[in-house]
Parts: sequence; C-alpha cells; structure tokens
Amino acid sequence: MHATEITRRTTAQRRRDTLDRLDAERDVWLSTAHPEHGPHQVPLWFLWDGRALWMSTGAASATVRNVRAEPRVRLALPDTFDVVLLQGEARAFAESEVPEEAAAAFADKYGWDPRAEESAFSYLRVEPTTVRAWRGVPEFRGRVIMRDGAWLE
Repeated sequence: MHATEITRRTTAQRRRDTLDRLDAERDVWLSTAHPEHGPHQVPLWFLWDGRALWMSTGAASATVRNVRAEPRVRLALPDTFDVVLLQGEARAFAESEVPEEAAAAFADKYGWDPRAEESAFSYLRVEPTTVRAWRGVPEFRGRVIMRDGAWLE
C-alpha cells in the first residue's frame, strides 16, 4: 500500500481503532530507563483493562528495577504501519499486592498465572497519559489522540 492510498481517519476513529487493538493485541514493547544504566526495552504480554495496561515480568528484572527508579515509560504496539505509542507512569506490584481481578484477567487471557511460578514475578500497571496513533504520513497531523490522560474527540 502506498501512502497516497491511506484514508485519513478522524480522531474518534483512531481512538476506536486503538481501543480495539488494545483489547485484541497480545504483545507490547515496554521502554524503561534507569538514571545510571540508561534505556532498556522488552516485549511483554499485556492486558488492557479499559483504563490501564497490566504486564508481568520477573521481580528481579531490569525492567522492574528501572520502573522503581524512574516510573516514566513508553509503550508501543508491534506494528510499524498502524502505529500506537503510549506514554505514562508505571507502578510495580508484588504478586501479593496485585489486585485479584487484574491478576485473574491476565491469567485468563494467557492461560498462565505468574503467581503460580516458583520464582517471584511483579506486575506492572501503566495508565496512559498520552497516546499517539497514525497510519503513514497522511495521519501525522492529529496523531495525538490522548493528552494528559483524556481522550481527545
């Protein structure tokens, strides 16, 4: 498909498409940074609960250490044509602290419950404050569809 064939979506349509992808997608790229060690990026499974993304990773991972030192994160869905970038602050939860409904929904989605593993896992929750979505150059203008935690119309 050529960029000239892309039909520019409205902000409302981009929001609907983004929410559909957040419900349907399996993987997200999570980017963190540590003040002393620099950037770190990993792909993780995620659950969208309608307001926030929930992910799980090893409790001793660089990702969890980074979030505790610097909670500002960026996330990206894995498609370079249908781009969705999210920004927010992550909060780490120990297995014993994660809300039951989030942990159960994550386990239901993937058929895997990190709480049942021998090694310790942490859950990360990110409520987006900024979301950008675009398909090609024709949609660069207006790509911000959430600002300061509020969806734009």
